[in-house]
Amino acid sequence: MSFSLRSTMLGACALLALMLPSEAQIKAPAPKPLATPDKILLQADEIVYDDERKIVSAVGHVEISDSGRTLMAERVEYDQATDTVTARGKVSMADARGNVAFADHVVLTDHMRDGALRGFGALIGKTGRLAARGAERINGNVVIAHRAVYSPCTICEKTGSRTPLWQVKAERVVYDQLKHKVRFNNAVMEVAGVPVAWLPVFSVPDPTVRHASGLLTPEAGNSTKIGYFLRAPVYLSLGQTQDMTLSPMVSTNGGQLIETEYRARWNNGGLWFQSSGAYNREGGLSGTSRDQTYGHLFGSGRLNFSDNWRTGFDLQTTSNNAYMRFYDISFLDRLVSDIFVEGTPGRSRFALTSYYFEGLRSTDVQSQIPYILPRLEASFIPSRKVAGGSFRFDLNGVAIGRRTGHKSQRLTAESEWKRPFVFGNGQLWTVVLNARGDGYRFETDALGTTPASDYTIKRGTAYAALDWRWPFAAQGGSGRSYIVSPIAQVIAQPYGGNPAGLRIEDSNDFEFDDHNVFSFNQVPGYDLIESGPRANVGVMAEALFPGGKLQTQLGQTYRLKPDPLFAALSGNSGTASDLVSSFSVKFPNLDITDRISMDRGNGTVLRHEIYVTGTYARSSLQISYVQLPTSALTLGLPSREEINAQYDLNVWRNWQVFVAVQRDLQSEKFLNTEFGLGYEDECLAISLAYRRKYTQDVILGLPPSTSVILRFNLKTGDTPIQPFSLFPRDAFALTHP
Repeated sequence: MSFSLRSTMLGACALLALMLPSEAQIKAPAPKPLATPDKILLQADEIVYDDERKIVSAVGHVEISDSGRTLMAERVEYDQATDTVTARGKVSMADARGNVAFADHVVLTDHMRDGALRGFGALIGKTGRLAARGAERINGNVVIAHRAVYSPCTICEKTGSRTPLWQVKAERVVYDQLKHKVRFNNAVMEVAGVPVAWLPVFSVPDPTVRHASGLLTPEAGNSTKIGYFLRAPVYLSLGQTQDMTLSPMVSTNGGQLIETEYRARWNNGGLWFQSSGAYNREGGLSGTSRDQTYGHLFGSGRLNFSDNWRTGFDLQTTSNNAYMRFYDISFLDRLVSDIFVEGTPGRSRFALTSYYFEGLRSTDVQSQIPYILPRLEASFIPSRKVAGGSFRFDLNGVAIGRRTGHKSQRLTAESEWKRPFVFGNGQLWTVVLNARGDGYRFETDALGTTPASDYTIKRGTAYAALDWRWPFAAQGGSGRSYIVSPIAQVIAQPYGGNPAGLRIEDSNDFEFDDHNVFSFNQVPGYDLIESGPRANVGVMAEALFPGGKLQTQLGQTYRLKPDPLFAALSGNSGTASDLVSSFSVKFPNLDITDRISMDRGNGTVLRHEIYVTGTYARSSLQISYVQLPTSALTLGLPSREEINAQYDLNVWRNWQVFVAVQRDLQSEKFLNTEFGLGYEDECLAISLAYRRKYTQDVILGLPPSTSVILRFNLKTGDTPIQPFSLFPRDAFALTHP
């Protein structure tokens, strides 16, 4: 009896191996021999032993379970004489991963290595379905299905909705469990029941595979810059920890382009490279019609020496200023490359970084753009308090060079001590003491009859500050609470601090707004510093709700006399600055930020920014409005008033309409527009987009352009999206992480 039960269970396990990939196959290249189970759960209406025919039968509502696998059938028989296992009547098998296989009739022979199934079907994952008229197993590891249909799509049970969104029908399907590959022969791909493609042979990895290579979803479209184009990416896996994507593109007016992406990960770091190369016989850039070849290279790498120390690099470079924008690869106008080493022992930090900048704007002169070799950042923050307060010491240095023009070196040492005091009525007083010293060395190249010159500048400054805040809190009903806190900061600092001859490298982008109104030094960088006695005053208010919050802030700066550092249009000149405020609404489906700068004399709005993000179900709205005055200090940028809006509307079920516009309100002209229609569900995504760019760059040779892009993607349900291969040879059977 024991032998019969175990033999019957072996037959059940063999059935599962025939219908579904086993756990051993998932973890190893070849299946391991089935071990004789020690504990078996067998349920049936009756067990019949035929000693003469040597047949053991489980009859009626048969259920056999072992190691997370369950076999159910109306009848299971094991013929000891012929070593044959037969299951009949609504045969189903489930494994621990949730995969389920079905058959009307199953017969296993040759020590249960070979077999045949009639009326075969399988559920793979949550939504994957495979059905065949019949199937057979050969050599214990190859399953051949005839007249098969496969689809990863969920099938609706409503009348008239039984056709999946897409499916593959094939005369013959071969599943090699050792290679984890499924090959389709004479296959027809259908979308919504309509045949759209015929393939003589193609292959996909089985659902247990997380790494598979082949063709990815192609992309086609039309652009006024490059004409009609087709991009057909190919994915290559180079192992468990590295992969590569090759994306060749052909176009009628833009020549040929190939993009590559390489990624690698290891236990203590990683590597990423993205590159491209293009050849265009029509020219296309800078108004030329001769043959042109160009390319770009982006990259990044990280290596951790320990939990606290690491090194790395970032790389961005291109052979032509307009190349990446011409082919819509990237719209960056400044490229930054760096290499660094960084450590964060305890609460302290050390970093040494070198930078190289590449300008892509038509006004950039590369020889005059600085490079940094290197930049030093070191911060020492002891874990224990010093004199009852927190202390930190910072060391910052930089060496700036240019191929032509000025060069300089700077070293800055700064120490700060801060101690808060909380009084019984809730007032919070914080005392801050700060001291800083800078040393500069400037070099000037010889220019014409002007000889080269070198000189040094030293600077020292200190300030004492007192920060006062008095928060008032109140509780409301339904979990609401309100907080209002007036703020006042007084900074005592001597006048001066920006000596003559000081070259400004890192403090040119000053913007006075709600982010820095309560800063003791409102100017960014190290080259320029505020000076003289001053005070920052304002108020913060916050309303907290169970599902979100409202926040607002208002602030202004006062001085005993104007600081010559700030220009008339900076918003911080004179003895009183402009009023700066912000208001924000943050809820799960709504995020609003409103930032305003108002003239201190008449309340005129000088600067206004609004950012709105809203979502409802599958629809979303994003709006940004920017009104900026003429930039002050040394940037010299013109005033600007612009609105950007993007609306994704779920019009019906899985159909989306998307609209995006960017408009210059001062010139009353559109800058960019995009319109499109898309459909997306769990197994299909398709979109058609129209894009128009109205701006042009005459110097770089980039005219206004129009593009029409079609994207089509077949998904694979709950399993990772797997590319398919049109090549049956094993040389193309690579992998994808």
